[in-house]
Amino acid sequence: MAGLKEIAEAVGVSPSTVSRVVNGKSYVNEATRQKVLAMVEQTRYQPNVLAKSLKLGRSNTICLMLPSIDNLIFPPISRGVEDVARKNGFTVVLCNTDEDAEIERTYIEKMKTRLIDGFVLCSGNGRNGSARALRKEGFPAVLVNRFTEEDLGQVDTVAVDNFQGAYTATRYLLRCGSRRIALAYGDEELYLYRERYRGYCQALQDAGVAYDERLVLREMGGNDSFYQMTREAMALPDPPDAFFAMSDPKAFVIMHALHDLGVRIPQDVSVLGFDNVSLSSMIEPPLSTISQPLHELGAAAAKCLIRQILYKDKHGELPPPARTVLDVDLIVRQSTN
Repeated sequence: MAGLKEIAEAVGVSPSTVSRVVNGKSYVNEATRQKVLAMVEQTRYQPNVLAKSLKLGRSNTICLMLPSIDNLIFPPISRGVEDVARKNGFTVVLCNTDEDAEIERTYIEKMKTRLIDGFVLCSGNGRNGSARALRKEGFPAVLVNRFTEEDLGQVDTVAVDNFQGAYTATRYLLRCGSRRIALAYGDEELYLYRERYRGYCQALQDAGVAYDERLVLREMGGNDSFYQMTREAMALPDPPDAFFAMSDPKAFVIMHALHDLGVRIPQDVSVLGFDNVSLSSMIEPPLSTISQPLHELGAAAAKCLIRQILYKDKHGELPPPARTVLDVDLIVRQSTN
């Protein structure tokens, strides 16, 4: 493939003229422009992206850090990030950390040396302060879904209204007549799950229904632990008449346990999830759930990051941190009465 200088010699113009044509900058005589473009196509010329990145100080590349690509909420979030990035001329580099904080730190350090313009972080546990550290170094960064109270107001965050989602779910089950609502609680150190727990408790309180700690199933060793906890809850003298799972995968495990016990869903017990991942409408019975706008979460994060990048280009510093909170919807299917 020819270089910029060779194209200039072939057409009989200066290298700067070829550069202006290729980059769409400044006025160039139309006849000259067409000759340059024809030679570019003929020689399959490709601009030196690395040299251009070094000159501009950025590469139009962003890093998307995921804790686990196997988690069903992250493919649509990733798609949202990529769709917005591509429309704005950015390339996305994906890093999968396997929920390992050390792997996340290693990836971040490597990406920082590769002219990455910014980071969209779906941190594994949300507690290691990666985004705050990046911001202090001047790197644009956005936290999606997982973060702590300390991050609020310190870095850009994008999430749904987890409190309202859980409140809506619990109130719906109460309106359907349930009074013994078991809660499948996620990792209690994650702010998003604590907010969902708070919404559950508030809905019970507002309805005058007593809180029962025996109905709070606390995750121990991943989603599979809810299989045995469901069986134990159903063995109580006053078993649950509904389960509210803080994520759809937890609801799937609960439904599996109930099926094995011969418990009918929803005739005997209702089950409601949180996420609306693709599988939730395909299982039997289809799962009622709180729908997170997953694609929109990713899209909002990418827009937020690009806003930071462009602001820094113009002003030489990052803009004040922004907090984006998206609404959720209740999707009623056949797993609830």
